[in-house]
Amino acid sequence: MFRDYLSDLPLIAILRGLKPEDAEAVGHVLVEAGFRIIEVPLNSPDPFRSIAILAKALPQEVLIGAGTVLDPEKVDGVRDVGGRLVVMPHSDPEVIRRAKEHRLYCAPGVATPTEAFAALKAGADAIKIFPAEAIPPAVVKAWRAVLPKETVVLPVGGIRPDTMEGYVAAGADGFGLGSALFAPGMTVEEIARNARAFAAAWRDLARR
Repeated sequence: MFRDYLSDLPLIAILRGLKPEDAEAVGHVLVEAGFRIIEVPLNSPDPFRSIAILAKALPQEVLIGAGTVLDPEKVDGVRDVGGRLVVMPHSDPEVIRRAKEHRLYCAPGVATPTEAFAALKAGADAIKIFPAEAIPPAVVKAWRAVLPKETVVLPVGGIRPDTMEGYVAAGADGFGLGSALFAPGMTVEEIARNARAFAAAWRDLARR
């Protein structure tokens, strides 16, 4: 189940702009920090090659996939290079259904309860609340009151270690992390430091 990958550290590394030549080194420092879900958005340079490299280099218990998957045909490409996760900025039932046909996990982006329920009906494994900057914790709490209790809710967009607490209190199950974790041009050491900071912030919240 998708939730199993979130059990220890429910943070998804979003590596927008990752280059294939950097993929293995970046993947390893993320795994060392405790990350178990990594996505390479398809608007990155040669994303399918990066996904293939990560899928081959990292342990099987690490879930590798693609973000910014905009059409069903791209789902086929994710599967073909060993990806097992499809993440979207929107909620397109055709993309969700194609992902589930290939037995891939799928986390579509939603910005309203209507979109969230439609995504779940189409087979989504989680809902990506996007952009989180426009959907504050109070709204997430209201969604939680009506969504099925088992729904995996993941705010994405502008998340930093110091902004997670409010969302967790509102019922978020984890987060997708973008430029505060990784951005093109960062050194491996910077990425490792960011990853450890996010992991430490989550574990501090989990102990409370």
